Amino acid sequence: MGDRSGASGSRRRRTGSRPSSQGGSGPAAAAEEEVRDVGAGGDAPAPEKDKDGDVDVGSGQWDLRCHRLQDSLFSSDSGFNNYRGILNWCVVMLILSNARLFLENLIKYGILVDPIQVVSLFLKDPYSWPALCLVIVANVFAVAAFQVEKRLAVGALTEQAGLLLHVVNLATILCFPAAVAFLLASITPVGSVLALMVHTILFLKLCSYRDVNLWCRERRARAKAKAAAAGKKANGGAAQCTVSYPDNLTYRDLYYFLFAPTLCYELNFPRSARIRKRFLLRRLLEMLFLTQLMVGLIQQWMVPTIQNSMKPFKDMDYSRIIERLLKLAVPNHLIWLIFFYWLFHSCLNAVAELMHFGDREFYRDWWNSESVTYFWQNWNIPVHKWCLRHFYKPMLRRGSSKWAARMGVFLASAFFHEIPLAWVVGRFFRGNYGNAAVWLTLIIGQPVAVLMYVHDYYVLNYEAPTAGA
Repeated sequence: MGDRSGASGSRRRRTGSRPSSQGGSGPAAAAEEEVRDVGAGGDAPAPEKDKDGDVDVGSGQWDLRCHRLQDSLFSSDSGFNNYRGILNWCVVMLILSNARLFLENLIKYGILVDPIQVVSLFLKDPYSWPALCLVIVANVFAVAAFQVEKRLAVGALTEQAGLLLHVVNLATILCFPAAVAFLLASITPVGSVLALMVHTILFLKLCSYRDVNLWCRERRARAKAKAAAAGKKANGGAAQCTVSYPDNLTYRDLYYFLFAPTLCYELNFPRSARIRKRFLLRRLLEMLFLTQLMVGLIQQWMVPTIQNSMKPFKDMDYSRIIERLLKLAVPNHLIWLIFFYWLFHSCLNAVAELMHFGDREFYRDWWNSESVTYFWQNWNIPVHKWCLRHFYKPMLRRGSSKWAARMGVFLASAFFHEIPLAWVVGRFFRGNYGNAAVWLTLIIGQPVAVLMYVHDYYVLNYEAPTAGA
């Protein structure tokens, strides 16, 4: 019996020679053997291996042990992290489960995809194009902001008068399309959404346009004051190849900014050297294919589910409402993911490639978000940069605390309904659990909003006229 008090028993090494166990003849090969004291576990000398690295059981000396101290692979202490097979299994199961749902939908409703019906989403009357007219009218507000800046640059307007004109112009950008969409009966919901989206983007762009030109005027005034104090000319330096204020105040510069895939204005944007034709062709093909895919999924999968959800909402049948909600969550989330890739990768990269726009950071790794706040900061980088540049930093310069500035940015980007959700996720969930909570809010929260909006639209536009009649 070996000494049991040791952790693994005493060990000693011995070097010797023995005849080769392979072939039965030949010179003796020197080998280093590790001889261990045989303990309670029945340890034996280490096994010999053949030229292929396998244990040679025919030699008569091989290790009797088949166990060692180790953790199971799923234990966190094991250090194992290769779950590629499980990921592939999840993808296969996801495809099979959705294929079953899609097949069930085809059997129940038939083929509902109708590309011609898409036109009716934008037009009620083929001779009336209110949404397109609203988009065209947006040029009036852009030109108005440009003319105000031109007069401010030459001193024809005071800063107070210019600020007042800008405020009136920006307020009109938001209120005018909303009033038209609310009062005009011939405009469709989809047309209203597109027109309001265009005017909202224009509002953010013109806010940035006004702020940057104001900062340039302030910098020019400081430079003139320093030059006057030094007795030199303000612009006596060497000529520069970049655009400087007020040379940027041209229609070419304005409309480049309006069409560029950014919300933050600069006098000199980073430019790419050339247009990559293959890259641009891939993005255009993605835009075409994904547009057709989203339209097909909405018509075939989402519309029947939403239509079947109206009666449970009307009867307040909560069990049926939850069932409809969960059934709508899968196609809605799939379409949202496709839309994200279509807009932030395919469309914005295609526009940036055509315009030689160099900054292509339109999104970050929001899918790894462990909090709702991190998600809102990284899924839409153009909006986040605008909030940081034109909201957060100006508040800090005016003396606001960092907490108040962050809350202001959060309110501007995530709106009021996300505050309790962000607090709950950030307070009670961390790491992988926080990431799972973010995904759950994305999967479940959006169908709730869709059903609520559709229900209210249905009640206001279909049940209310029937009740009045």
